[in-house]
Amino acid sequence: MEIREIENKVREVLGAKEVAVDHRLLGGMSNYTYVVIADGARYTFRVPGEYAEYFVDRELEKANLALMEKLGITNETVYLDTESGIKIARYVEGSPLSTLDSTQYPYKEAAEILKIIHESPLRSPADYDPFTRLARYEGYVRNLGYVHPKHYDKLKEEFFNYRSYLEAQERVLTHGDSQPSNFVYTGTGLVVVDFEFCGNNDPIYDIACFANKVYEEGLNLLYAYFDKPSFDELKRFHLWRGFQCLQWYNVAIFKDLKGMSATLKIDFNRVAAHYLELVAFYLEKTASLTENQTLPEKM
Repeated sequence: MEIREIENKVREVLGAKEVAVDHRLLGGMSNYTYVVIADGARYTFRVPGEYAEYFVDRELEKANLALMEKLGITNETVYLDTESGIKIARYVEGSPLSTLDSTQYPYKEAAEILKIIHESPLRSPADYDPFTRLARYEGYVRNLGYVHPKHYDKLKEEFFNYRSYLEAQERVLTHGDSQPSNFVYTGTGLVVVDFEFCGNNDPIYDIACFANKVYEEGLNLLYAYFDKPSFDELKRFHLWRGFQCLQWYNVAIFKDLKGMSATLKIDFNRVAAHYLELVAFYLEKTASLTENQTLPEKM
C-alpha cells in the first residue's frame, strides 16, 4: 500500500484534514505498521502482509479486540476492516520489550497483564484449537507440493504422545502471541497489543510464547507468573513452546514456498530449520523433567 493511499484512507475513516505518515514501525514479519499523524493525534495504521488471510480470521480478531479493550490492557482500535485487514488504532508512546535490555524486563508486570486476561470471565467466540490449526498449516504447504521431511514426522510423532494431556487442560481467554514484541513499555507500565491469534486455550500457552526468541525469557516469565511453578506447569511450558515451533515451522515453509524469502530478504528455509531444532530441544527438556527432581532456578 502506497503512502498516499494510507493517508487518504486515514482521511476517509477519521475525517481528518491534516494527515501524514510519520514512519514505519520496525519488526514484525506478518504485517506492515505505520505511525500516522492525523490532525495532531498519533495513530498506528496496520497493513496485513501477503497471505495473512491464510492464518488470521479478521472477524474473530475484531471480536477479540472488543474483549481485550474491556479489560483495559490495550490501546483503542478505532477502525478494523475485516475484508482488507486494515486496522487503525490509537498510538501508544513507548518501546516494545523486544527493543530493551532483557535483564530489565518487567516480568511481574507482564505476568499480571496475562493474569488479567486469563482470570477474566470473558471468553473468545472460538478456541485457539492448536492441533486442528497445526493440521491446517500442514495442509497449506502440502497443497503447494511440499513433503515434510522424516525428521519432522518423527518429532511430531513424539510430540503427539502428549496430545491428550495438553487437550485436557482448562481453556481460558488467551492472547495467543504474547511474545516480548507485543508488550509495550510506556515508561510507567505495560500495554499488550496484537490479538490476531487470540482464542481460548491453556493459559501456559501464552507464557511459552514469551520464549519466542530466548528460552530463558520465557522461563523467567513462568517464575514471575507462578513464583514456584509445579512440575506440571513446567512440563506444559516446555511442551507448548515445542508445539509453537512445530506450528511456525510450517508457516516459515509456507512463506518460502510462496517466494517470500526473496521478497522479504529473509531465508525462511533457514528459519524453518531452526524451528525444527527447537522442537527437538523442547522435547528433550520435557523428557528430562521428573516429578521428584529439583526444579530449575529462575534464569
